[in-house]
Amino acid sequence: MIKTNYSPTKNSLAYLLHIESTSTVCSIAISKDAELLALKELNNGYTHAENLHVFIEQLLKETSLSSKDLNAISISSGPGSYTGLRIGFSAAKGLAYALQIPLITIDTLKALSNTVIQKTKSDALFCPMMDARRMEVYCAVYDNSFNEVLHIQALVLDETSIQTFHLNKDIYFFGDGMPKAKDLLQSLPNAHFIDDVTASASSMISLAFKKYQTNDFADVAYSEPNYLKEFFFTTAKK
Repeated sequence: MIKTNYSPTKNSLAYLLHIESTSTVCSIAISKDAELLALKELNNGYTHAENLHVFIEQLLKETSLSSKDLNAISISSGPGSYTGLRIGFSAAKGLAYALQIPLITIDTLKALSNTVIQKTKSDALFCPMMDARRMEVYCAVYDNSFNEVLHIQALVLDETSIQTFHLNKDIYFFGDGMPKAKDLLQSLPNAHFIDDVTASASSMISLAFKKYQTNDFADVAYSEPNYLKEFFFTTAKK
């Protein structure tokens, strides 16, 4: 178990490894402080089990670092794919434990919003949406300072539920769950849409580095993903 009073060495560089496995994107990044050094990602279905550790090895080689040079591991903590979250968390916790370095958890929806908020620089609201199958999405609403305006939830999309987003302010919708909601959301007077925003380890970097600087670390032994809703195993009929 990592001690919670771990303290970064002042005035030294911090190399962080970031793991994003909550969707069909398998994404790994290495940063120096808040600067991206290298990124490897593939959006080809749920291939995390095959690619995650391979990508980590490739990035360490590309940056001329060894695992012992890493100062912390950050993991996208959900919500998202049950299997993807399990694979990502197992890898992150295993590395943090083996290397005796801190584990940092990053809210997936907040990370998804990070790049959009930085690029848009608007006094608006931001709603990341992750596909949760059928007509359901994982979503939240943030202002441009990452304050939570609407809490993280699993939302079934219909004409009634989208009124949740009637907030009398411009609101940007994005993420892989947005396209299936777009027809319904277009009825909202202040709705705007940003295409092709997918989960990426690169979006975790500035959020993780802030947590690193303030010693905001997760418990390696007991930290768990935010599944948001229960996962049900089904048995095929004989």
